[in-house]
Amino acid sequence: MPSYAPVKPSDFANMRLDILTLFPNMMSMFFEESILSRAQKKGIVEVVFHDLHDYSLSRYGSVDDYPYGGGAGMVMAVEPLANCIEELKAQRTYDEIIYTAPDGEMLSQPMANTLSLKQNLMILCGHYKGVDERLREHFITKEISIGDYVLTGGELAAAVIADTVIRLIPGVIGDEQSALGDSFQDGLLAPPEYTRPPEFRGWRVPDVLLSGNHAKIEQWRYEQALQRTKERRPDLIKAISEK
Repeated sequence: MPSYAPVKPSDFANMRLDILTLFPNMMSMFFEESILSRAQKKGIVEVVFHDLHDYSLSRYGSVDDYPYGGGAGMVMAVEPLANCIEELKAQRTYDEIIYTAPDGEMLSQPMANTLSLKQNLMILCGHYKGVDERLREHFITKEISIGDYVLTGGELAAAVIADTVIRLIPGVIGDEQSALGDSFQDGLLAPPEYTRPPEFRGWRVPDVLLSGNHAKIEQWRYEQALQRTKERRPDLIKAISEK
């Protein structure tokens, strides 16, 4: 459980995030530090973890079973997960019920921007060979992947999704303009950044950044972002040109 005093639910103005997981203790640690912790303390977001073992129909607490048709691996069972989801849906209306899946839509900055405007989100962390397909057909409204690779479980993916979304909610980051200048917000990678001292071991900060001419600085940053994107992510340039 979080080490800080919980904020009363009535104080929350922006978002509630329910995360369904087999490992709530592992999940909670991601939200006990830094920006995600401060967002909860401020009452901007409420994050609640639900242990799927609590909904098990087995005396052993298991929520998985062998797949019909045979084959290696296990599948998360439909009944205990459906019971958990329905219990939460009876309490509030969810804008999205998200499932972390390798074959889901790739997480992107525009997707995070859209989700950050929602009020109630639920994330189901996948495991094993996945969940019974009937859950995806009847409960899941959005399936998200964070990359073309397979994780041991969906907890890391859920944490990544939550982080990308929560940091965009007004009030979470002190300087909200900082989030607007992140990579991918305008389809480009972020330009290089520098801080003091202006010279270190003979390595100088570009003169334009020390000039005080904001118009020239913004033009330099745009040109650097464009060049960096062309070199490192030409696919993004292609996507922009096709719009």
